[in-house]
Amino acid sequence: MQYMCLIYSAEGTGPQPGTDAFGPFMKAYQDYTTEMRDSGAMVHADALQPIATATTVTVRDGKTITTDGPFAETKEQLGGYYLLECKDLDEAIAKAAKIPTATYGRIEIRPVVVWDS
Repeated sequence: MQYMCLIYSAEGTGPQPGTDAFGPFMKAYQDYTTEMRDSGAMVHADALQPIATATTVTVRDGKTITTDGPFAETKEQLGGYYLLECKDLDEAIAKAAKIPTATYGRIEIRPVVVWDS
């Protein structure tokens, strides 16, 4: 079964570019990605640009409305994801707990719906 691991954190928290902690943090992400790829669990993964680049689209009464930024005013924003193949939720939880941002942000795990054709 596929599980989407959504990576949330407040921008500006955790190791920041230019700090001594950032290099080891990015290395931890590289190591995690390699581990997931080598184990065959990784289906896909990507990081997202900062929330300042987000645009929210709404259609009301046939009119398209765009708003700069994310939809919700929250303390934490979606920063990226891993789509993993796992045998069950317990395995997905174990793998998500290794995502480096889990130490200061949150990882939301959601099973992917498979539609019958």
